[in-house]
Amino acid sequence: MFHNGFYEIAAILFVAVASGAIALRFRQPLLIAFIAVGVLVGPSGLGWVVSSEPVTLLSELGITLLLFVVGLKLDPHEIRSVGAVAIAVGVSQMVLTGVIGYGISLGFGLPWLAAFYVAIGLTFSSTIIIVKLLSDKKEIDSLHGRIAVGVLIIQDITVVLVMIGLSALNGSDMSDNLWMTLITVVLKGVGFLALIAAVARYLLPAALHEFARSQELLVLSAIAWAIALASGADLLGFSKEMGAFLAGVAIASTSYRVPISTRLTTLRDFLLLFFFINLGVHIDVHTLGSQVLPAVVLSVFVLVGKPVMVLGLMGRMGYRKYTSALTGLSLSQISEFSLILATLGVSLGHIDEEVVGLITLIGLITMAVSTYLILDSHWLYAKLAPGLSFCERAIASLNHKEMPAHPLDVPPVEVIVFGLGRYGGRLIQNLQRSGVEVFGVDFDPESVVQWRHKGFRTLYGDADDPELPGLLPLEDAKWIVSTLPNCALGLTLLHTLK
Repeated sequence: MFHNGFYEIAAILFVAVASGAIALRFRQPLLIAFIAVGVLVGPSGLGWVVSSEPVTLLSELGITLLLFVVGLKLDPHEIRSVGAVAIAVGVSQMVLTGVIGYGISLGFGLPWLAAFYVAIGLTFSSTIIIVKLLSDKKEIDSLHGRIAVGVLIIQDITVVLVMIGLSALNGSDMSDNLWMTLITVVLKGVGFLALIAAVARYLLPAALHEFARSQELLVLSAIAWAIALASGADLLGFSKEMGAFLAGVAIASTSYRVPISTRLTTLRDFLLLFFFINLGVHIDVHTLGSQVLPAVVLSVFVLVGKPVMVLGLMGRMGYRKYTSALTGLSLSQISEFSLILATLGVSLGHIDEEVVGLITLIGLITMAVSTYLILDSHWLYAKLAPGLSFCERAIASLNHKEMPAHPLDVPPVEVIVFGLGRYGGRLIQNLQRSGVEVFGVDFDPESVVQWRHKGFRTLYGDADDPELPGLLPLEDAKWIVSTLPNCALGLTLLHTLK
């Protein structure tokens, strides 16, 4: 319809804004609205976009920056602090989801390679949705929030490795000379990594220090570095995503990763808009009718199966059903990386557009439903808690990683303070100096440990947890003080205590 690329982009952005406003009204992730925009303006809808080079290019730039920002967040020091629970839960959940999902996909008659792509796509959860919603709820620093983010880091590393492997082993006739092909791939990969390591070790810190004299130049240089490595990886026969990811990892250990990541977030989100629109453009709605049944079955598996797996895995590790359930509900969708992996499979000739449509349909269903599961997770937990006792019964002989199973055996306390931030922290210090026996509760496990090391009696706990008051030393307490900034949370605590 549009013969001018600028007019085309303008029209797409106008429709995207309108669709995004509707999505926000129904508390839905914007990426769902953007995929719908792609379907609307594509050949199956208004026909505004058929095969647009500008949209495709902006889509590729969005994926490149997404992988670059993911790499920026993988500081080796932070990876070590993720903890055993994130690794154990992340890896176990991916294996279980992949195996069961593969079996279900084969049961619906998919070829083994298509079933493999679908199964892999089911294993990952959406970083964008989880981080955004947990941040909005002020739960990103809670124990279940930290574990969920840790699992996401493990998943991000895994999906990048999968994409690297698929790209590296594609494009050659493996039947002719398997060993020679593998050796060539390994040599090219090692050489590429060695070059990046050398630049990151000897040139990049000094260059970034010089560029940092101007914030604009610092961000521009980071984008140029990401796109250059993405192009280099593509020339070597790997994927652009691999190069962009490694570009981010190279900067992750420097002091500039935070300002670069912060300033790139808005640009990344803007360009990712075109990836989801481009994905929607290539969806043939006429083929989706045959995909509805497998999409619904696999979506139910993701929405129910993932939380149950996480609940069982964390329970076996000694975590209470409250933390386990909230972590599981957070991970109950597939990822934007699942959609990226599907488009990669099409470009490699492994799967067709129908499989991409199936994975996209699963993504739309699980992302839409899981949004409400995360936003209403505390209400859901209150309804489901009686039926989740099997989790804690199964681990009765294990040491809990957080709160005890029975009321605390501590000396009588006069004041219990909820929230150990700046105000709550000063409050318990002043009370203790005045000779008042005080007890602190906070949902940030690091804060709890820090105050405990300073000699204060503290406990990890979430004010929304209906079981928390039964574990506190309330018998002799004269005052309970809440420094929580959220009014609704304070009212919930008041109701639970009453």
